[in-house]
Amino acid sequence: MSRANPLALLPLALFLLLFLGAGLWYQSEGTDMAFYQVPAPVAILPAIALAILLAKGSLNERIDTFVRGVGDSTIITMVLIYLLAGAFASVAKAVGGVDATVSLGLNLIPPSLVLPGLFLITAFIATAMGTSMGTVAAIAPIAVGITDATDIPLLISVGTVVGGAMFGDNLSIISDTTIAATRTQGVAMRDKFRMNLMIALPAALIAIAWLYFQSAGLSVGENVGTQTEDYGIAPVLPYIAVLVLAISGVNVFLVLFAGILLAGAVGLGLQESYGIAQLAQDIFEGYKGMQEIFILSLMIGGLGAMMRTEGGLNWLAQFIERISRHKPVHAAGSSRVRAGELSISATVAITNVCTANNTVAILLSGSLAKDIATRYSVDPRRSASLLDIYSCVVQGLLPYGAQILLASSLAKVSPLSLAGSIQYCWLLGLIAMVSILFGVFRPKVKDNPTAA
Repeated sequence: MSRANPLALLPLALFLLLFLGAGLWYQSEGTDMAFYQVPAPVAILPAIALAILLAKGSLNERIDTFVRGVGDSTIITMVLIYLLAGAFASVAKAVGGVDATVSLGLNLIPPSLVLPGLFLITAFIATAMGTSMGTVAAIAPIAVGITDATDIPLLISVGTVVGGAMFGDNLSIISDTTIAATRTQGVAMRDKFRMNLMIALPAALIAIAWLYFQSAGLSVGENVGTQTEDYGIAPVLPYIAVLVLAISGVNVFLVLFAGILLAGAVGLGLQESYGIAQLAQDIFEGYKGMQEIFILSLMIGGLGAMMRTEGGLNWLAQFIERISRHKPVHAAGSSRVRAGELSISATVAITNVCTANNTVAILLSGSLAKDIATRYSVDPRRSASLLDIYSCVVQGLLPYGAQILLASSLAKVSPLSLAGSIQYCWLLGLIAMVSILFGVFRPKVKDNPTAA
């Protein structure tokens, strides 16, 4: 393993101190939009300066490292999804798609089942697509519309979407996290899926029950449905097309681009005052709405590259490995396995906090997790499952993670406030911890696959 340097993690600590600390301070003072008083793209600037100051090599080499992180393919892919998601949400809303979709949904689904239905639809789409980002982009605007039409708090409806998206991200066999977890641990996707499902399903059922009680007795506003009456089902078609294409496995870029074109066609065909110029303006407004997370994602990519290059993540991995080696390797079976599972979970969770990317976190911690699994007799299927679960739990709750940033931007809410309303992710982490501590859902020793 290359050099390890704990000081390389200081820039991340500084960013969190400035961003979260300032938000909590202004919130305690009763300031409106407390977490927007010091925007995250500004709060991260001192952290970047500190990372450059602490880095080795010439100034040009340090800046080159930062720029390479900004230009990483994963980061660029993410920000392009942001732009297309913002454009689709803006155009679809402008042509009446949100109002029409919400009205149709409230007419078809009993009010008490709106939130459970929203969770199930989002979870199904995310599982089919294999991406939480594309799912949030497609469904979050509908969640906002549901809030406008009912008494459901905005944070709960949007948090439902993020939770359903992370359910699919965790379980989908075509998700990047699933592929990374199974490859690093050397297990079949179907085996990891079964391990995950035993933990994710109880969490989902409890979340659905909680959502049912949250939506019981809600009232529907009288101002919903005008768009549906005026235009029929047409404004809903862009969302249907996006869902069908996503479930069919079409690339997320093509899905969102097709959604923009179809939404624009609906507006051009049904609204006399809606022209090409207005369509262009709506697309650009969608771009502008993604400005904050666009900039922040680029800067986080650069900061993460510097922490990785300077040995911050290596130090973190070595630190966790030292702790795991001090645990009772020769203890009785269940205690030994429990120690290994806790170490694996902590490794990927802490790495995810540092990278703000669940797939990258699994890739970085995968080899260490496999070594821990071998030394502590953790079934590789269980190791892959825990890697995926805790990376998705942390990613779904990070205020500076891509999913929450996208959802909070579409809903115009505080990322930190939204993180506290994603019940499914909290439940998933809790049930997984119960499974570790009490040995629940752990595969039997006789069923362990032989090492390949």
